[in-house]
Amino acid sequence: MNKQPEWMEAMLSPSIYRAFSGGTADKVKLIQTHISWVFIAGDRVFKIKKPVDFGFLDFSTLERRKEFCEAELRLNRRLCPDIYLETVPLVREGDGWILNGSGPASEWVLVMKRMPEDGLMNLLLERDEVNRSDIGQIVAKLVPFYQQADSSVKVREMGSIATITHNTEENFEQTRGFRGEIIPADAFEAICGYTRKFLADKRDLFEKRISEGWIREGHGDLYSANICFDKEADDVYIFDCIEFNERFRCGDVASDVAFLAMDLDHFGLPQLSDYFIRVFASQSNDPELVELNNFYKCYRAYVRGKIGCFTWADTGVEPQARDASRRQAEDYFKLALRYAGAGATPSLYVFFGLSGTGKSTVAQAWAEQRGIPVFNSDIVRKEIVAGIPAGESRIEPFGRGIYSSEMTRRTYRALSRLAGSRLVRGESAAVDATFTTREEREGILEMAEACGARTYFILCGCGEDEVKRRLDMRQARGDAVSDGRWEIYLKQKEKFCPVGHLADKGLVEIDTALPVGKIVEDLGRRLEA
Repeated sequence: MNKQPEWMEAMLSPSIYRAFSGGTADKVKLIQTHISWVFIAGDRVFKIKKPVDFGFLDFSTLERRKEFCEAELRLNRRLCPDIYLETVPLVREGDGWILNGSGPASEWVLVMKRMPEDGLMNLLLERDEVNRSDIGQIVAKLVPFYQQADSSVKVREMGSIATITHNTEENFEQTRGFRGEIIPADAFEAICGYTRKFLADKRDLFEKRISEGWIREGHGDLYSANICFDKEADDVYIFDCIEFNERFRCGDVASDVAFLAMDLDHFGLPQLSDYFIRVFASQSNDPELVELNNFYKCYRAYVRGKIGCFTWADTGVEPQARDASRRQAEDYFKLALRYAGAGATPSLYVFFGLSGTGKSTVAQAWAEQRGIPVFNSDIVRKEIVAGIPAGESRIEPFGRGIYSSEMTRRTYRALSRLAGSRLVRGESAAVDATFTTREEREGILEMAEACGARTYFILCGCGEDEVKRRLDMRQARGDAVSDGRWEIYLKQKEKFCPVGHLADKGLVEIDTALPVGKIVEDLGRRLEA
């Protein structure tokens, strides 16, 4: 596949697309995957399949590429009838090439309407811009889709114990060589054992799912990278379903939706994942789906880990990409292990209190002692939410600029997501923020509980003379990440919600006037008690 196709230069020229893009194609962007070339030109997208054969996928002949282009068009029109437009031949004409020509096809091209890139769900998740209303919009699209999807005898066979076992055992066999390298041997055995036991114990449930019609020709690749929100059209597009392998596309509806639920967990949003499953199960009148959710999430996480292993093992991939794939594979295997009910129970340490009370100093010392990450609201607010360097000073009035209520809301959502992305994998974390309101505290507590984590709220405080001294010294130096000042402290104090509602939520109050080493030592004893 290193040799460029003879038509590549023509496909990279805007002139070949003008009949399709209304004359708007002034440049062409090429995106390559391991199975396709994708050309973005004007308001259209043109996709050509690579002549590859991976066993589970065979595009090796022109006839098969035509067959799967037509299958991709047909299958994706079920959810995106306005996006998937047509399949056309790429034809040689003299010394050049033409799309949709009348001669023999040299390749087959799938033509699609271009979707708004800034609406891709995976990008919105990274910007903390997906809420329950968006999840509801996805559910509203999916429920009727599955109700109308094919459930013929051939499709129902894909829901059999034999087929599910084939899929899971294939995963284990294909990753056996990575035991001890990317996936720890004990984790491998735990996931294998959980999967086999669940299949044996729940045989009657799997057979019931077949008889009740829950095995459907679904999507097969239902995760955030294949979902796009179009805010102008008030619509959501669920695209790029698997066309090349029936076994990956057909199966229990619970398996399909578990992929998106797992993906939301992976992003550190388990509370949104739980909400998605609850609402989908309710609206599709399928309460048993919840019972199968962890099993299928484990399966989906393991598949993503396997793909990461394959990429890491490919010496043709750039070293940086290989390293990233390895880390991602390790993360997915940790997630699969948690779904299998194994691994340690993580802890979330919430260090909170007013500006100048020493919470950042204590949080950092505590996290360093335990080898865990600490997510600081000042850094997150500036670097992730506002997009400015953490050390850049922003002397704003209280509640204004980057400290407005909207920016604060986004900051706390990002803090929760970052901590959640560790907790869901069984890794402990700390967060460091004011947590002035009850809503902010309950938001991160909901996330931690959805992760099955222990949560400790550590309220930091000291005398006001010491607070003022610290804030004045910080402002004089001008080198701190925090923009906290005495006047900000006084405003925060007015709005700080009493902590009584945290009395049974692991609340510990500490005096930060003491030496940091002693604070950390005492805190350790108190939390152990």
